[in-house]
Order: sequence, then structure tokens, then C-alpha cells
Amino acid sequence: MARKMKLGLHTYTLHLWGLGQNWGIQADPRPKEIDLFQLMDMAVDWGLDGLHITGCDLETKDDLRLAAVKKAAQDHSLYLEYNFSRNEEFDPRLTDSLEKGIDITCKIGADLAKLSLDIRRPRPIYGSCFHPEVMRQLCDVHDEITAVLPLLEKTGIRLAVENHTETFADEILWVIRQVNHPLVGACVDTVNSMGVLENPEDAVKKLARFAFCNHFCDHKLTRDQFGIRFHGVALGDGDIDCFKTYKIICDQSPTDRVTFEIEWDMGDDPLEIAREKEMAACKKSIKYAREVLKIGSI
Repeated sequence: MARKMKLGLHTYTLHLWGLGQNWGIQADPRPKEIDLFQLMDMAVDWGLDGLHITGCDLETKDDLRLAAVKKAAQDHSLYLEYNFSRNEEFDPRLTDSLEKGIDITCKIGADLAKLSLDIRRPRPIYGSCFHPEVMRQLCDVHDEITAVLPLLEKTGIRLAVENHTETFADEILWVIRQVNHPLVGACVDTVNSMGVLENPEDAVKKLARFAFCNHFCDHKLTRDQFGIRFHGVALGDGDIDCFKTYKIICDQSPTDRVTFEIEWDMGDDPLEIAREKEMAACKKSIKYAREVLKIGSI
């Protein structure tokens, strides 16, 4: 791990403040307590190098707004990555066509577009890797990505396909290998594979060498008489081996960035208290990344 890595923030880390997206919430969207420009100020204060942002953070996707975001990021010396989805189930603000997502990425001055495939899996989920219903969708993904290769080549934007909560690592690898283009790679999330009952460490090992970017997360697992549950926590407070995961990314991934993400579990807390705990977990994660994992150090 001799490389110096940059540290970035996925805005979903502060989703209770109205950033990132309303994942899993269709009816009662979180009010926006912090906007993207305020977050840029905070990122500088926290010593971060960049932000991984969504359509929710943009608020609007008109050219004037995108130009303002680009200028603000440049003024703050922050890199940007754009996160979008093909068909987001809970928050349509994240849904863009591939052409639109790449266009937005270019106009905000980002160099990377992260794509969620939004695969709709049949039941049962376990053991369903490469299920025929999934393969039909993956073939559509392949065709959509192939169609925008000239746009990627024209803009120089890299497209990173994520192992989101509904895809196996091998399915992501299949898409990447079938497209077979240097500007199409992976986004490896260090916990998402648990959503399809896949070992998260195995997923990281499979995807790291193809990964243009990452969502570096930690989860705590608890169990009771009904089974297990995943809780989003600050880095270092969960059951993911952050040292091993970071080493795999450093040793094998072509990226020079680590994007941390917290999927904070608010439990039974009222929203106001949960927000403050989420913010504290964000700051704790930055401290852990810098001082314990030594991200940013050589």
C-alpha cells in the first residue's frame, strides 16, 4: 500500500440531511437540510478531496445549474463523481438514461459516472446469479452501454458499473467483459453484496482490479431468533475488515480514490437526533480513514 490515496465522501452518508437519495423511502422524503454548495464548504473544512454526488444533490439538471456546480467544485479544489441509476425504484431523481448521465457528468466537470443497474431479481434471491430473468436485463445493459461507447470516447468519461444491492459480482464482471472497453469498469461497494447473500470480501476481491471507483462502507451484523440484520455504522465500528478491504483496493484497483459511505441506521431515534448521530458518524469515519487506515498517507 505504497500509493497515496485521495479521500472522498459519498453524499448518501448524510442522507438524513436530505443528501444522496431517499433510498427505500417513497412516501416521506427527507427535507434538504444541507445543499450541495454547503457540503462543498464542509468537505474543505474536513480535509476531503472530493465528492460522489447524485441527482438529488443537483436539485435540477439544467445547464445553468450544472455549470454552477462545476465552478463551485473547481473553486473548492474538489473532484466530483456522478452517481446515477437506470431505473431507481425509490427515488426517481437518480434515474437518467446513459446518454443523460454521461452528459451531466461532463457538464459538472466530473471524470467518472457511476451506474446502478437496478436489476429486478426473481425469488429466491440466493443462488440466483445469472438467472435467465436477470440475464435478459444484463443483455439490455450490455446493449445500452455499447451504444454510448462513442460518447465515452468523445468525452473521456469513465463509466463504473456498481455491484449494487441486487447484483452479484460475477454479473458485473460479465457485463464489463462483454463490453470489453477501457472506459468501462466497475464500482466496488464493500457491503452491497450482502444484499444477495454474497460474501462481501469475495466480491471486493473479484471486482477490485476492474474498479475505477468504490463505495467504502462498514456494516454491523446482529442476529436474533428471526435471523440477521445489517446496520450501517461508522467506518471501523462494524464487521467488515476495513484494513483488508483497503489493502485489496490499494493493491489491485486502478483508482487513486477511496470514497467512504455510511448507510446510517437511525433505529428508533427521532429524525433530529438521528441526523446528529449520522453527522458524528461521518466525522468519526473521516478520522478513522485518516488516522487508522492512513488514507492520504504514503
